[in-house]
Amino acid sequence: MVRPLTVTAPAANDPARAGACPGSVRRVIEAVVFDMDGLLMDSEPLWQEAEIEVFARVGIALDRELCLRTRGRKIDEVVDYWYARQPWPAPSRGALRDAIVERVGELVRARGRAKPGVEHAVGFFAERGLPLAIASSSPHLLIEAVLAQLGIGAHFRARHSGEDEARGKPDPAIFLGAARKLGIPAPRCLAFEDSPSGVASAKAAGMRCVAVPDSAGVAPEALLEERSRLAARADLVIDSLLEFDEAHWEALAGSP
Repeated sequence: MVRPLTVTAPAANDPARAGACPGSVRRVIEAVVFDMDGLLMDSEPLWQEAEIEVFARVGIALDRELCLRTRGRKIDEVVDYWYARQPWPAPSRGALRDAIVERVGELVRARGRAKPGVEHAVGFFAERGLPLAIASSSPHLLIEAVLAQLGIGAHFRARHSGEDEARGKPDPAIFLGAARKLGIPAPRCLAFEDSPSGVASAKAAGMRCVAVPDSAGVAPEALLEERSRLAARADLVIDSLLEFDEAHWEALAGSP
């Protein structure tokens, strides 16, 4: 398990609070919203393992490449996708969804690890007094499991799940819901995402967006193609959360 992140919050009169600097104008960005799977935790392989295992129970033979077809979607949408192509008589789609979620939770607690730079990124914004939120397609149960496993839950003021919304990413609803829970307009939030559908969701919500491609299990050619797709929509593309620095912050958070 990753050790809990400890950050001392700035005092209310600290000029670093809310991203302000001495003599600077008010920041355009007042909050930061993180995706979770593939960004904070290398959980995509865990999702794939659970989907392959559970769908096999109803006669659907998936592999990791087939799982990429539904990457980033709500689990209900994943189940509906495969049911539409190869319906099964039992169990119900709801029961199969619950079985996948339960299995992913077990794998998160057993093998979940932080992606490189998670402590750096969370600390970077926490030290500036910026409120943080999660905007994830995963159910709340898994959001809490991941945050607990990584020891960073205390730093996130809000969590918004795909199960709270009728439509998942690339629809903007999940990001808009996270901004609403923070009490900050979406255009004043900076989003971090790893997938093209997530970037599209954040941009549709009016947020500036940093893309961090998830290279786990992706062939080099496919990764290059995905990076190109991300670059077409995101405001910044970096290879790791470790790369995010003060220069990036100044470029993204200042006045337009």
